[in-house]
Amino acid sequence: MKIGIIGGTFNPIHIAHLRIAEEVRDRLGLDRVVFMPAAAPPHKPLAGELSFGHRYAMVELAIANNPAFSVSDLEGKRGGPSYSIHTLLELRQLHPEDELFFIIGSDSFLEIASWYRYAELFACCNIAVVERPGGKISDLRAALPAAIAGEFESHRAGELLIHRSGFYVHYLAGMPLAISSSAIRELAYGGHSLRYLVPDAVAQYITEQRIYEDVR
Repeated sequence: MKIGIIGGTFNPIHIAHLRIAEEVRDRLGLDRVVFMPAAAPPHKPLAGELSFGHRYAMVELAIANNPAFSVSDLEGKRGGPSYSIHTLLELRQLHPEDELFFIIGSDSFLEIASWYRYAELFACCNIAVVERPGGKISDLRAALPAAIAGEFESHRAGELLIHRSGFYVHYLAGMPLAISSSAIRELAYGGHSLRYLVPDAVAQYITEQRIYEDVR
């Protein structure tokens, strides 16, 4: 089985997250996409310190009508900083027969050298790099940290890199939906409509739980 893993704070989850997951699933022929809310993101503070439970619940509501999508509480149960390498190694143990695809935005990929044990990610699973606004990559290999660039071979005009481990990095262009969770939080704080930015069930949850009334 081919399984995509898309992580994030999902604070809140929005239409761009869902569209990215669906496009990657379709273009790479994935059987499932697992949403992985971060319990304690190591690279940025969690705005308003919104609980893992609220963020997990919003993802559940957002994906309820898509049988190819699921959500995992693995990082919430583990506790501590939500390092991607820990999550992916644990998933490999849980799904030894499956092919894993770690889905990240191009903006994050351009900063991957700052990630904890980043070099191990490329020897752990396949990586799908999705174009994000302001993060267009014209040469995927040139975007790699110099320390590991020699571990890859370039294919398909630079859109596919094969790591010496056999795993690959695939660049998926043409998906830059400009929607941000921070902008949605500001709208919610001001009491404005979130329609067409988040699924209706998520908008209703935000209103009923009043979770962003004091968050900026």
